Amino acid sequence: MGQRRPDQRRERHVKILFFVVLLVYGKTVLAQIRYSISEELKDGTAVGNVAKDLGIDHRTLKERGFRIVSTSGESMFSVNQNDGVLYVKGKLDRETVCERSTSCLINLKIALENPLEIHYVTVDLIDVNDHAPMFPEKEKRLEISETVLPGARFQLQAARDPDSGSNSVQTYKLSHTEYFRIEIIDLDDDGKVPALVLQKPLDREVSKIMKLQLTALDGGRPPKSGTMDIIIDVLDINDNAPVFTKDTYSVILNENTAVGTTILRVNATDRDEGQNGEVVYSLGHNVNYKLRKLFDVNPVTGDVIVTGLLDYEVKDKYQISIQASDKGIVPLTSDKIVTIKIADVNDNEPQIEVTSFSSTIPEDSKPGTTVALISVSDLDSGINGRVTCSLSDNIPFQLMPSSQENTYSLVTTSALDRETIAHYDITLEAKDAGQPPLSSVKSVTVQISDVNDNSPEFSSSPYAFYVMENNAPGKSLFSVSASDKDTGENSVVSYQIWRDGGAENKFTSFININSENGEIYALKSFDFETSKTFQFHVLATDSGSPSLSSNVTVNVFILDQNDNVPVILYPVSANGSAEGVEEIPRNVNAGHLVTKVRAYDADIGYNGWLLFSLQEVSEHSLFALDRYTGQIRTLRSFTETDEAQHKLLILVKDNGNVSLSATATVIVKIVEPKEAFAAPDDKTAVKDEEENNVTFYLIITLGSVSVLFVISIIVLIVMQCSKSTDYSSKYLQDANYDGTLCHSIQYRSGDKRYMLVGPRMSIGSTIAPGSNRNTLVIPDRRRRDSGEVRTRVVLCYILFMVIIALKEKIKYSESG
Repeated sequence: MGQRRPDQRRERHVKILFFVVLLVYGKTVLAQIRYSISEELKDGTAVGNVAKDLGIDHRTLKERGFRIVSTSGESMFSVNQNDGVLYVKGKLDRETVCERSTSCLINLKIALENPLEIHYVTVDLIDVNDHAPMFPEKEKRLEISETVLPGARFQLQAARDPDSGSNSVQTYKLSHTEYFRIEIIDLDDDGKVPALVLQKPLDREVSKIMKLQLTALDGGRPPKSGTMDIIIDVLDINDNAPVFTKDTYSVILNENTAVGTTILRVNATDRDEGQNGEVVYSLGHNVNYKLRKLFDVNPVTGDVIVTGLLDYEVKDKYQISIQASDKGIVPLTSDKIVTIKIADVNDNEPQIEVTSFSSTIPEDSKPGTTVALISVSDLDSGINGRVTCSLSDNIPFQLMPSSQENTYSLVTTSALDRETIAHYDITLEAKDAGQPPLSSVKSVTVQISDVNDNSPEFSSSPYAFYVMENNAPGKSLFSVSASDKDTGENSVVSYQIWRDGGAENKFTSFININSENGEIYALKSFDFETSKTFQFHVLATDSGSPSLSSNVTVNVFILDQNDNVPVILYPVSANGSAEGVEEIPRNVNAGHLVTKVRAYDADIGYNGWLLFSLQEVSEHSLFALDRYTGQIRTLRSFTETDEAQHKLLILVKDNGNVSLSATATVIVKIVEPKEAFAAPDDKTAVKDEEENNVTFYLIITLGSVSVLFVISIIVLIVMQCSKSTDYSSKYLQDANYDGTLCHSIQYRSGDKRYMLVGPRMSIGSTIAPGSNRNTLVIPDRRRRDSGEVRTRVVLCYILFMVIIALKEKIKYSESG
């Protein structure tokens, strides 16, 4: 079916053409046949039945020599003499037969003989779209500068299609692009020529090479096409500034990073090429000279390098501008901020700052008194900047944290005493919490200013001074000294004699003291024989405000000087001279007591110790004198040849350093026994009576002395026991002090030795409770100390007077 339809169409075409030719050329040509066939028919394909179409009997064809003669397409067709059919011979290619022709007609001459007939057969070779358009080049390369403005045209070579008519190139299509469009120019004989038209400026940095495809389409159904690749090289100009590869650059860097360390690398690209695309780096123009000392950038690699010492405490963040520049004739640049954060390292010791510092505070400051404000800081941050502060141990100060962080108040914690510690060297230590921790130390010295809180203290209490009698009036006897633990005016001590209206006033009236140095002067001479001892009080007062004072008892013992000559008590004549007459019987034996020279010396001790010696004697062999007792005894019995009267000169001297002496004369008369009997009996009776009286007095005196001594001892024991332990330990400077002390002075009188007991010192000043150590409270002193001391002094004085009385009595009895 498919093959019959084309044959029927060809027959209709042949008939139509035949009638047309017949009408037009009927007068000159018998017949002309036209066939239309498509190219590319297979060999042997029947074009048409010429014999039939010409009306020739096909049975005569062979006989008449039916054939094709003289035709351009002779070789392409053949006729069959049997049936008169025109066949295709070989391959029909319209583009080969009718190159570049719009219509392709193949004229055939068919001859018949007997009779001769010439028939013209035209074969119209109809084009078949058997060729695709083809470009002269498969690839077209164009160079277009990115400065070319839109609207510019770039003509291309047209595609060629051997087909004709509508099967030839009809249109062009361009692959999708926003930069170009295709424009077709119809040049008639040359066909349709394509041209590229620039629609949008080119940007080499967006696309340095653009690949497009141009497609040529013919009018066939379906159409055939041919393509050509268009490669566009975009020529560069320096129209792009370098662009950094990152939007932000930041790095965290430890402080104290070594100089020369590369901390990061910046990178910028330039889409231009050549020198226009070569990038160099530098610090931005706005980077100040300080940053330039810390950082630099490698111009080729873009490495940012540390060139200075980084310190977090100076600055913890840096922002530096890095400039990237190309090498174009007119360089284009771009800048990028690099943020460098400095990480803290524990490289800073804590700092201690002392403000509002009172270098001197009074010793009576109350606990809690603020001395200074201490603030600590650490330039490091975080845990490295967390600081604790502490004080040295064993000081009466502490740190009190304040409401503000890292701020402390240095306050006192207990009472201060300048006299114990005059200043404190306070060591403040601040330590951070870093690893390892760093610390710093600062010392402050707090001076303790003096407050008049100490009374003067005497170097001894009580004082005991021994003064020779017969001292020069107005001459310094001794001195007392008091010191005050305070300083300055508070320690300046002045002295004065405490005078009251009591019995002691008789002594203090002739005693004076230097108020500045405590030197004590007597306004008159002392006489041991008149007054053996006395007592007064010295008051020491400081110059503070208010002033404090203390007193001390001064016991003065007058020492005896050998200023009294011995006094002859016996013998004493009527006219007062030391001369006596003794009568003894001639018949007395050897060793007979003739008499006893009695003498008295008001001095005591060695100064009152008397020695007796014979200065002159008429007969040395008769009498002897006891050196110590003054007894004169016979050495032998008297003879008839011995004289009746003998004179003895007796020297009595004391034992002072410079001894004093007196003489007595004793005249011894030797009488016969009868003459001497009566007188001696009377004298003996009187003498015995006197000796009995003396013995009685001695017994009474010794008994009284013993009783008084025992009473005084009991009183002293009771007084000592009545004092509480607290009172004694609190108000007596010497805990071992055991009350009144006495001193003894020995002397001899004749063959007897005596001991004189006298007061030496008394209990010191009583300290009033609540006062400062030995500060005297005068009313209490008068009521307590004065009475106690006076009691002891009176007892000793009574004992002393009894002994003196006893001594006088003995001397008197001996002189009798």
